[in-house]
Amino acid sequence: MKKTTILNAQLSQVIATMGHTDGLTICDAGLPIPSEQQCVDLALTKGVPDFLSTLEVVLSELFVEKVLLAEEIKHHNPQIEQQVLSILGKIEESQQKKISVEYVPHSEFKYQSNQAKAVVRTGECSPYANIILYSGVPF
Repeated sequence: MKKTTILNAQLSQVIATMGHTDGLTICDAGLPIPSEQQCVDLALTKGVPDFLSTLEVVLSELFVEKVLLAEEIKHHNPQIEQQVLSILGKIEESQQKKISVEYVPHSEFKYQSNQAKAVVRTGECSPYANIILYSGVPF
């Protein structure tokens, strides 16, 4: 049996095949996902799994150099935004490299999400609980 954090085979495979600057979206239950885009659908029911827990687990295995958030999170979901920034701060310390945080309008976020290598859909049901993680290199 796999010993590291992520037990979901599809999600583990996506992370293992990411290259430098590849994007991985973690989204709430409502973000539109094109049918041709790879989707790791973890959503079971409202709130399960939640966005922040999923983010923390993914970040335990993915080296990230940049993230993208929707500008609207600042006004419509500031609690989640602050928790995301706190989590990213801890990851910066552990990987000893800065993570660039960028904000774009939600319409642009959706476009950028469609360009990501894959999307991880959670059961999160709060507004703008979405992030695109861009893979970095640990050297």
